[in-house]
Amino acid sequence: MYRTTLPSNRLSSLLLSRATNTRHLTTMAPNPATSTRQPLKLLMLHGYTQSGSLFHAKSRALTKHIQKAFPQHEVSTIYPTAPIRLLPADIPGYEPSSEGGADNEIESYGWWRRSNTANPPLYTGIEEGFAAVARTLKEEGPFDGVIGFSQGAALAAMVAALLEPGRKESFEHFAKISADGAAGMVIPAPFGEDTFQHPQLKFAVCYSGFRAPGPRYRAFYEEPAIQTPVLHVLGSLDAVVEESRSRALVDACAGEPEKDGLVVWHPGGHFLPSQRPYLDAAVRFIREQMERGDGSNDKKEVEEDVNDMDLPF
Repeated sequence: MYRTTLPSNRLSSLLLSRATNTRHLTTMAPNPATSTRQPLKLLMLHGYTQSGSLFHAKSRALTKHIQKAFPQHEVSTIYPTAPIRLLPADIPGYEPSSEGGADNEIESYGWWRRSNTANPPLYTGIEEGFAAVARTLKEEGPFDGVIGFSQGAALAAMVAALLEPGRKESFEHFAKISADGAAGMVIPAPFGEDTFQHPQLKFAVCYSGFRAPGPRYRAFYEEPAIQTPVLHVLGSLDAVVEESRSRALVDACAGEPEKDGLVVWHPGGHFLPSQRPYLDAAVRFIREQMERGDGSNDKKEVEEDVNDMDLPF
């Protein structure tokens, strides 16, 4: 793991790196009172075929906007890389180069692989993904919230659920039920252990998120529904994650997310939108949850120009 301090005028993108947690401590400017500022720590979960460093580069407009909006907080973003290194065959549309040896050295990772030979589909290796997140929570936490994209957004919702009180009982309940030949998943280690300690997250922001398929994973979403406040940001032209899968995750959250303004649509595809209205939506949501959690009153968010960096993942 390495640590990088990034002034506001040098929020540089990082190229692909080896599998490791990437810590980024973002600060507004040199300030003698920095040590007295409240922390705002975000767990950033990348999508399938990405890495922590690549997601940092893709999310820099968002994190910079959050940084500017919370001048009274010391904003830090932690980008773990998923533990499953993907092979060329795991990547949709991957075309091998003429130099075959290089194909085995691609820097692409996943939190799990989807096995479509099982019915309903099975997430193979998902226990490794949860174990990697648990290590980050233990070593770098506590975190205030989690932000995820695509597979990372699906994972973000599941992690938020796991950290809620009473979720262990949900897994015990569904583990006894077998539906369509799929018994409920056992709560992933070490989240079910009494020695594992991390407070419930204050919020989750899910970009192009979705619900895990079938009854095997019901304990993440049912009895009870996800109680942690979740903001869903979805692309109306997303051709990677079907709308029905994203809506299934929305429906798994407590309350009425759409009526409560917790579902935001952008007119694009499968990427993080960087235009101001969608950055502002995330900032407003995070501010509401932070103020609800600690009663603090931050200054009004600082306006800034954001370059159009819409790139498909």
